[in-house]
Amino acid sequence: MIKLAASDAEIQACLPVMRQLRPHLIADRFVPLVRQMQSEGFQLAMAQAENQVVAVAGFRITTNLHHGKNLYVDDLVTDAACRSQGYGEEMVAWLEAFGKVQGCVTLHLDSGCQRDQAHKFYFSQGFTIASFHFVKSLVGA
Repeated sequence: MIKLAASDAEIQACLPVMRQLRPHLIADRFVPLVRQMQSEGFQLAMAQAENQVVAVAGFRITTNLHHGKNLYVDDLVTDAACRSQGYGEEMVAWLEAFGKVQGCVTLHLDSGCQRDQAHKFYFSQGFTIASFHFVKSLVGA
């Protein structure tokens, strides 16, 4: 079952899986951070099996000149103990369906260059490499 994490308890339940992708996250700051991000358009989807969170996706819907209305995935991770059981595929399908209902014309994400297994998964889900993503720090510069 996949749904949007709505309550503080549901958001907090996503943390152990999210930490597998974002290990810097701090437990007592996670819910307030997600709530702040939600005020900026962020949404958190959670996949559950046997009352356990097995996959999470953080995303936002935006409109820009390049893509039009789109669903951008900030975070997508399946619990390491549950990989290769179809949960990642189910989450991607759910994100696609959610985006279509919202009128989005594209689904896109960035993935770190070192994440070879994630890239293999994304290619199997029909994603293509469309661009490079450049970053420049504004702190301490």
